[in-house]
Amino acid sequence: MSLDEVKDVRTPDAEPADTTQPAGATEPAAAAKSRGGNWAAVRPLLLRMHFYAGLLIAPLLFLAAATGLLYAGSWQAEKIIYSDELTVARVGESVLPLSSQVNAAKGAAPEGQVVSVWPAPDTEATTRVIMEAPGLPEGETLTVFVDPYTAEVRGQLATVGDALPLRAWLSEFHSSLQLGEFGRNYSELAASWMWVVALGGLALWTGRRRKSRSQLVLPDRKATGRRRTLSWHGAVGLWAVAGLVVLSATGLTWSQYAGENIGQLQDKLGGATPAVSAKLGSGADTGSGEHAGHTMPDGTQMTPPPAPTADVGLDRAVDAARDAGVTEALRVTLPAKGNGYVIKEQDKLVPVHLDAVSVDPADARVMDELRFADYPVLAQMTRFGIDLHMGTTFGLANQLALAALAIAVMFLVFWGYRMWWMRRPTKDRKLSAGRPQPRGAWRRLPVTVLLPLAAVTALTGWFIPLLGISLVVFLAIDVLLGFVAGRRAKAA
Repeated sequence: MSLDEVKDVRTPDAEPADTTQPAGATEPAAAAKSRGGNWAAVRPLLLRMHFYAGLLIAPLLFLAAATGLLYAGSWQAEKIIYSDELTVARVGESVLPLSSQVNAAKGAAPEGQVVSVWPAPDTEATTRVIMEAPGLPEGETLTVFVDPYTAEVRGQLATVGDALPLRAWLSEFHSSLQLGEFGRNYSELAASWMWVVALGGLALWTGRRRKSRSQLVLPDRKATGRRRTLSWHGAVGLWAVAGLVVLSATGLTWSQYAGENIGQLQDKLGGATPAVSAKLGSGADTGSGEHAGHTMPDGTQMTPPPAPTADVGLDRAVDAARDAGVTEALRVTLPAKGNGYVIKEQDKLVPVHLDAVSVDPADARVMDELRFADYPVLAQMTRFGIDLHMGTTFGLANQLALAALAIAVMFLVFWGYRMWWMRRPTKDRKLSAGRPQPRGAWRRLPVTVLLPLAAVTALTGWFIPLLGISLVVFLAIDVLLGFVAGRRAKAA
């Protein structure tokens, strides 16, 4: 039986008819317009979209929320699990030179090649010496943790960026369910639809008629049955909608297909993230990457100069960066392939410290500077959005907010399915399903609304490919169900 063939037989405690909803699928457009203008015509279409999107995408949203909840807690978990590696046994009186700490790390892992050093960010933290080592999967590095006071090696871990093994695994689990490139489609599909479902639900909830304004922001405790569930679903969704839209937008920036379009649009709008130039003998070029090559005027690639023979050493390079104002949570990339030292700040807590300089290894001269305040506005917004999504901007408060949003999404999915189940026919004993909004809602839309809506939908589906593809699939299935229901009705 098609979902649209199910009659609306309600339970005794079911929600009474909504006075803002059109009387039926065959109601003339003029009558709908006379009662509520364009909203009366748009609302049935939103109801049908919200129903199908919520029903079919909700499992992916639940998975994304559950894995995101685990990731939000991983920041605190890794501090406990890896406390031996991350902290020193005893705070000493003075810190040893970085070169001595690096030598200790080399002694503990002689097979590794040092590529960067992260000096201890506070008095109780260890220094991280990051190495490329044979046998590690692509994207992973070997991190050796060194006590900055004694040069004692506190441990070694395979890491991905700044993520230790637990958080790295949970991050991949959240983004791809540990299924590789194919699994990334799940998270992109969830992010593509989350803002649609959230904003559609917001419009439906705020557009309802209610006896008091408090019922808009607080659940109705006097309601029963499906109406009570709807009250919780709407009120919690209202409080969570802003966070869900931000998570959806920032999540799409990492995605495979929509992320590429977002990056191209950002570049065209002049919002590309700049990078400090580290090329030896070159002027400042904030638009080039640390390892990017230069080109001749005719477009041919220049051969990079050989690695420098003179090196003032890691400690003098860091001192030069600190004299230039780069002081917080340093990450030092060692010279390689004609580049100098690149020393960046990575303190993402508000107020952020994300300045960077490059230092000439021959004489400790600062070759280029890049201040976060000089980033394009779009690049700054992207940086803040990503860090909010990851839970770093406001530290523990940020992580608690992410956990609350994840729990809210899981409850919203539960309440949504519960309302669908409570709306099913009850006279039949056999298994049945809830009734969706009747077909034909788009026919009641005025042309002045229908054409712009169709154009915006097509443009959005092109820009967010998985949203567009899945929407076409939904429509095809809906048309097929309608065709089958029509044939059965004629046969009956």
